[in-house]
Order: sequence, then C-alpha cells, then structure tokens
Amino acid sequence: MPTFKSLSFKPGLNILLAEKSPGASERQTRNGAGKTSLIEIIHFLMGADRHALFKSDLFKEYYFGMDIDIRGNKLSVERSAQKSSDVRVRGDLSSSGLDVNDQKSFGESSLGIVISNNYWKDFLGQAFFNLDPMVDEQKFGPNFRMLFAYFVRRQMSNAFISPYKQSDMQQIWDQQVAISYLLGLDWTIPRDWQLVREQEKGLKELRKAADGGTLSEVIGTTAELRTQMVIAEDKARRLREQLNSFQVLPQYREIEIEASRIGRQIGSLSDDNAIDNALIEELELSLRNELDPSYEDLAQLYEEIGVVLPEIVSRRFDEVRIFHDSIVRNRRTYLEGEIAASRQRIEDRRRTQETLSVRQMELMSLLRSYGALEQFAQLQTEYARTESEAEGIRKRYAAAEQLEGKKTQLGIERTQLLRRLQQDYSEQREALQRAILAFEQISNALYEQAGSLTIVKSINGPLFDIIMPASKSKGISNMQIFCFDMMLMRLCSERGIGLGFLVHDSHLFDGVDERQIAKALEVGNAITQEIGIQYIVTMNSDTLPRTLVREFDLDKYILPTMLTDATTTGGLFGIRFD
Repeated sequence: MPTFKSLSFKPGLNILLAEKSPGASERQTRNGAGKTSLIEIIHFLMGADRHALFKSDLFKEYYFGMDIDIRGNKLSVERSAQKSSDVRVRGDLSSSGLDVNDQKSFGESSLGIVISNNYWKDFLGQAFFNLDPMVDEQKFGPNFRMLFAYFVRRQMSNAFISPYKQSDMQQIWDQQVAISYLLGLDWTIPRDWQLVREQEKGLKELRKAADGGTLSEVIGTTAELRTQMVIAEDKARRLREQLNSFQVLPQYREIEIEASRIGRQIGSLSDDNAIDNALIEELELSLRNELDPSYEDLAQLYEEIGVVLPEIVSRRFDEVRIFHDSIVRNRRTYLEGEIAASRQRIEDRRRTQETLSVRQMELMSLLRSYGALEQFAQLQTEYARTESEAEGIRKRYAAAEQLEGKKTQLGIERTQLLRRLQQDYSEQREALQRAILAFEQISNALYEQAGSLTIVKSINGPLFDIIMPASKSKGISNMQIFCFDMMLMRLCSERGIGLGFLVHDSHLFDGVDERQIAKALEVGNAITQEIGIQYIVTMNSDTLPRTLVREFDLDKYILPTMLTDATTTGGLFGIRFD
C-alpha cells in the first residue's frame, strides 16, 4: 500500500511515538494512529489467524511484510490478507531441519518460496523455541503461537490484565504449559494435568446424565444393577443347562397327538361309565319297586262289601293273577339283565382305560424325556435373549462401576502429578531460583519494595503469583506484567531460546505513574543492552516522560517515523478507514 508507513527497528530500545492532537475530531480518532495495528501486523506476519483488521477491502490486493533475523539468518516475510493460508519467504530455511522440498517456488521475479502458514509456524517454533513439530501437534502441548503471545502482547486479546495470561480467553492449562516451558520446567506435567481435567469434565457430564438425566435409565447405580445382573445371569445359566440336556424327539409331534387322543378316549370312557352307573342305580330302584299284587286283599274287600263273586269270576281272577305274576317275573328278569349288561360294559371300559393309561404313561414319559425341535429352537431363542439382556446389564454395571470408581482414580492421578511436580521443582531448583531472582531484581529497579514471584505446587497444577506493594492499583498491576515479561526475556536468553525481541503496546503504561514509566524505560534499555535484545515500545507523546529519564538520552531511541491522528495521512496506514 503506497500510503503505508514503513518502520525500521534497530538493536536495543525502540520507541514508536504517536502524537495525539487535542483538536482531532471523534471520527479522526476512531482508528487512532495505528500503534495497536502494528501489534496486529506483527502477529499476522508471525502466523496468527487473520484478524478483522485484515478483512477490509482496502487491504485485499496488498501484502504485509517484514525483514527479520532468525538465528543469524535474514529472512523476508510477506503475507496477504486475501490469501492468508500462504506465506512468502526469502532466505535460508534449511537450518530449521524442516523439509521444504515440496514447497511451490514463486519464480525469479517473486519473493522466495511460498509455504503454508502452518509450516511457517512450525519453522518459527523450532527456530525460536526449539519446539519439535511433533510436540506441537500433541494435544495440550506447547506451540509457537502460545509462547509468542507473551512477548508481543495484544490489547485486543486483553493481554494486559494479568502477567500470566496473554489473552483473557487463555485457559489454565495453556498458561501452565507455556510458562513452565519458558521457565525450563517440565511442561508435560501441566499437560497431563489438563488430560485429567478433560476426563473429569467428561465424567461430570456423564454423571450428570446418569443422575436423573438422559442416561439415568440406561446406567443406573451399581447396587441396583448388581442385583439385576445376578438374577439375569442365573436365568441364563438355567436356560443354558436346559439346552445342554435337551434331547430332540423326531416323532415328538405324532406322539404328542397320540397322547392327546388317548387322553380324550380315557375321558370319554369315564363319561360312559358314569352314564352306566347312573342307569344301574335307576334299574335297581325299579327292581326294588316291582312287587307282586295282593290278590287276597282284593277278595277280602269284596267280602266286606257283601259281594259274593261267582265261580266263573273267581276262576277268571285266578287267571289274571297268574298272568300278572308272569309279567312281574319277566320284568324283574329284564331289569336284572340290564343291570348285568351295564356292569359288564363298565368292566370292559375299565380294562380298556387301563390299557390306554399304560400307553399314555409311556407316551408322556417320552415327551418328558425328549422335546420337539420347535421347542428346542424356542429355548435357544429365549436363552439368546436372556444372555443378551444379561450382557447388557453387565456393560451397564461396568459403566456405573467406572463412574463410581473413576473419580477416585483421577484423584490418585492428581496426587501422582503433584508428586511429579514436587520432584521436578526439586530437580529444577536452580531454574526456579533464577526466575525468582530475575523478577526480584527487575521489580527492585522499579520500586523501593521489590515484588516477589511465587511458584506454588497445587493439586490443580503449578500456580504462579506475584506479590507487590499496592498491587491492586492499575499502574502497579501493569508493571507486574513489565517485570514478568522482562524476566522471561532474560531467562530465555540465558537458555538460548526466545524471539530476541519484546514488544510492549502503549496500553501497558495506561494508569502508570510517569516516574514508573521512566524507570521502566530505563530498566528495559539496560536489560536490552545486557542480554542483547530488541525492545520495541509504542507510546503516546503525552505520556512520554522526557524529563524524568536521566540515565540516557531518550530522544535517541525514538523512531524517526512519527504517527499522529491529527491528519488522515498521519496514521500507520496513511489513510482513514472504518
């Protein structure tokens, strides 16, 4: 972009100054002079995702670029807002050990080669922090962007709230892993702590679902499921034993039909016997009622009424009596014969019933000893269903048992991690001492009462804290960040890692007493000279403590390019945009 102001930074302290015009209108000051935009451009060229700033149509045809020294190699880097997935690089990348053979060449008239932004971050991570790309891919492991943000804090990420956080969205594991790595401690311990937290989070959600939630009817409690499991397994065992002893009878259905028919025959015979027994009772009753007529009583009757029967009538009466006697005898003989016949039929049926009963017992014995193929198949189906049900309960029981036992297991893992942390801090005692002393020396240069860096072992991983007088003050809190960042620069320099430069936005000095700002610039300049780093500061002209910096000439470190919001061309981009 032709209107864009190029900036050149030299070794040591660099101050990018912005003049803030008192008469500037609200529209003129909307985008400011561009100090914070410079921070975003540096992040963009160092692998950050495309910020909203770069989505403006004004930038879609342009590349942002910078020249940077990386371990003695001078590289030129360009990246387009329109195609942010690619990075154009000119310079020697071979020292990183990364394979660039598959990268597409731009040709002689273009700047170097084109590599992916992911590859570029891998390169930067290895070049600046000795990060293995394989480690970068590990879940919850350190990566370049995580570490870089501590040395170029972004106001848009609220990085000036806490020394330990380079973003208000930064999670605790990210802080613990990053700071542990930068201090030379074992970063895998806070990484493993986060893995435990992830399991605890999943366990919490699962327990919530199991306790009256969506899984309450699926999982249940171990006590309930243990009872269900015992019953289901016993039922499956008994069905399995029946299957093992089951014998299939091929003619089972025919035998079953015959047995059923015999049962009906025996029943029919019993019914017929009942009928004949009832008939016998009636016949015997009739037989008892068959009495001879009393002729003597009849003759006596006639005599009593004074009637004398003639001889012929008497003879006739005798004949009738003989006839009736014959009839009675014949009826008695008939009844006795019917009774005898009925009894004979009952006896015959009884013998038939005995024969049929013997056969029926034989058939029922076969049916009890063997089974039909259909029954065997049904038994198999029932066993499979019961076994499946038992297996389901076993899995639910295992899940419930895991739920109830996982919390204890994770508690044990936390204790083991705490023991590892204690051992690491014991082994890395010198690294911890260097960090504590470095912070104390830097803060002592700013304040009469030096602040203290504390690194605490806790059941939730390493905890970092800073104790400084009147630390609740906004200015004091910002100076904690200054001391912390300078401490990281010094320790990384001693270990041969790090960017070699530190950038502080003007927001770091918001609310800070001008005497402390002057002291911070003096301390920052001294440390840059001591360890040979580049310290870039953006400031507003009205906060620059010119008269209070006594140890060096402040004007020598102010960049010749000045920014201002007084005119439309005075900002970093040389234009105003919404």
